[in-house]
Amino acid sequence: MDAATLSWPFFTDVHRELAGSLQEWAEREVAWSATPTGDDHQPRDVDAVCRGLVRQLGAAGWLRHGIPEEYGGVSERLDVRSLCIARETLARVSGLADFSFAMQALGAGPISLYGSPALKQRYLPRVASGEAISAFAISETDAGSDIAAMTTTAKRDGSDYVIDGEKTWISNGGIADQYVVFCRLEGAERAFIALVVEPSDAGFSIANRIETIAPHPLGTLRFEACRVSADRLVGDPGKGLKVALGTLDVFRAAVGAAALGFARRALDETLLHVSERKMFGGVLRDFQLTQARIAQMATAIDASALLVYRAAWARDNGVARITREAAMAKMYATEAAQKVIDDAVQLLGGRGVVAGHPVERLYREIRSLRIYEGTTEIQQLVIARQVLDAHRQAREMNA
Repeated sequence: MDAATLSWPFFTDVHRELAGSLQEWAEREVAWSATPTGDDHQPRDVDAVCRGLVRQLGAAGWLRHGIPEEYGGVSERLDVRSLCIARETLARVSGLADFSFAMQALGAGPISLYGSPALKQRYLPRVASGEAISAFAISETDAGSDIAAMTTTAKRDGSDYVIDGEKTWISNGGIADQYVVFCRLEGAERAFIALVVEPSDAGFSIANRIETIAPHPLGTLRFEACRVSADRLVGDPGKGLKVALGTLDVFRAAVGAAALGFARRALDETLLHVSERKMFGGVLRDFQLTQARIAQMATAIDASALLVYRAAWARDNGVARITREAAMAKMYATEAAQKVIDDAVQLLGGRGVVAGHPVERLYREIRSLRIYEGTTEIQQLVIARQVLDAHRQAREMNA
């Protein structure tokens, strides 16, 4: 993070210390993971890289920022500003490092926020230490943005639940040690449930792995009469959507923070290039068109940071739901980062499209952030609904 941003009143000295320490550590310890090939110039095993990153992040204590203090974490409750600082900082250095941190926190998020003490004790300490990899499984082929359309079911059978169906686009699918799986509760209308599934559970399998433009562990999960003990229930039976939406409410702003980290790195690379690229007897930075684009990039980055950290600050200071603020942060920051990175590619010219260049990598990495945890279009609907509801309520109060 930039020193100017850290001087804003959203942050405490604890947050400033976190940003500085993590930046120094990330540049020293995980910058290697941003390179798509190893020393032998062969593509890296992404699964192995992510497993290694989780272990590194856990051993260094950074994963503790995604877990409550009582179960191995840092803060008494999840500190959203710390989550956002960590994602922004890691994303600026390595997309895979950010992914590994984020999925640990998000995958454990439903348990951290809604799990019983026994469930928290069973799963969270190993996530905090990096010994176990977590995953959040909600999306289906025909139930992505419209999560209420999910068809995966769970039915009670004695002391167990039996799950049938599939989940797809699941980050850490195939390498996770535990999945929080959201299902429709069989026999109840519009009732949902969240259960922790372990890979060793009978009836669970990985149907396939999915390759994307920015490789990371992604897969389709299959449940065929998968039997899970009822003591792995997260939250109350029938309240699974509350668990899902409440978790996304906390973590959605952090997606904007990751986009912010990508955008800052794109600006870093741009400033370096335009200051050195000789052209027409001068350097590229001397041209007004270059300066205008730099101004637009910097303004978009600051606007994104203001929205991201406003949402995080509100949550940390007692606002129970930050649906509107988090949706604005996620929508604006991801869209702005896409434009900033595209501008970076344009200013770098041919270098910007060379495979493996930091800006080319950022161009691929940013694209999925405009989709996962709610597309830009869904965020627009969420924001509009919140604004319209607030307007209606104000009118009713004044009537």
